Amino acid sequence: MECVKSRKRRKGKAGAAAGGPVVSGVCVCKSRYPVCGSDGVTYSSGCQLRAASLRAESRGEKAITQVSKGTCEQGPSIVTPPKDIWNVTGAQVYLSCEVIGIPTPVLIWNKVKRGHYGVQRTELLPGDRDNLAIQTRGGPEKHEVTGWVLVSPLSKEDAGEYECHASNSQGQASASAKITVVDALHEIPVKKGEGAEL
Repeated sequence: MECVKSRKRRKGKAGAAAGGPVVSGVCVCKSRYPVCGSDGVTYSSGCQLRAASLRAESRGEKAITQVSKGTCEQGPSIVTPPKDIWNVTGAQVYLSCEVIGIPTPVLIWNKVKRGHYGVQRTELLPGDRDNLAIQTRGGPEKHEVTGWVLVSPLSKEDAGEYECHASNSQGQASASAKITVVDALHEIPVKKGEGAEL
């Protein structure tokens, strides 16, 4: 924080009583980069962190200190989960998933398989399947990743639950959706308010 005298002079109560003008000052924050506080919150500047620390201390809480320059690290969270899809054999379908985290998460796709007695296992995609493609790109926002799984042509073997799984040094998150394969379009149930796509 740096304070400088204002070039403007103004009259104030003290100045008027004393018979002279009041010289005012302006304080501006010298640091213009975000910082991570010990409370896990990202502040727009060191001055904002200092102000938050003073407020915390005035409430009898522990002072907040700067842990690092830049934004605080956080585990992944799902911004846009994949949606259930119904379609016919031979069609082309895709699932998409958008995640955010700091550091930027790594996104992978799994197919969830249910075995005997409810035991669940996952198959890392794409594996050796020639009708399946995985694509991942950064964005659309900073520290976000968007991923897609494309199935073309769709077969009965592709039916099942697909999981979007994101991880970074701070944790992991996942969301899943089902692909249902039917023989004809009239077999697809139409339900109002459902999140299923065709």
